[in-house]
Amino acid sequence: MSIVALAVRQPWANLIASGKKTIETRRWRTVHRGPLLVCSSVQPRIAPAGCAVAIVNLIDCRPMTAADEPLACCPVYPGAWAWVLAEIRPIKPFRVRGQQRLFRVTLPASGHPEHLGACLEDLAQVQGAGARRAGR
Repeated sequence: MSIVALAVRQPWANLIASGKKTIETRRWRTVHRGPLLVCSSVQPRIAPAGCAVAIVNLIDCRPMTAADEPLACCPVYPGAWAWVLAEIRPIKPFRVRGQQRLFRVTLPASGHPEHLGACLEDLAQVQGAGARRAGR
């Protein structure tokens, strides 16, 4: 099983995992919606560096506004896109080699946190309910 992932610098990765940061900002937009594995980049070396820290549901990507600043934990900047995160689920960290932009992570068949599968199932149910409400 694999999942789409995004490497996020610290301390922002930990802020997402804690639920304090519900908007990630980038200078590029994405059409991806759904489960997203949030991975902490290795630099700076703030624990847990180089690890997956949360699974979120990416529900929107739109131009950032000043109203987004508190939830993004940063000021608005030129060209910023607001990636709106919901259903944030912190996970027991496991090592991931990060990449730039979105990338896929193959989840290990064994040795990963048992609750990781439950998080993915919960997100799939949320997505399915949203699709049914939208008439898809």
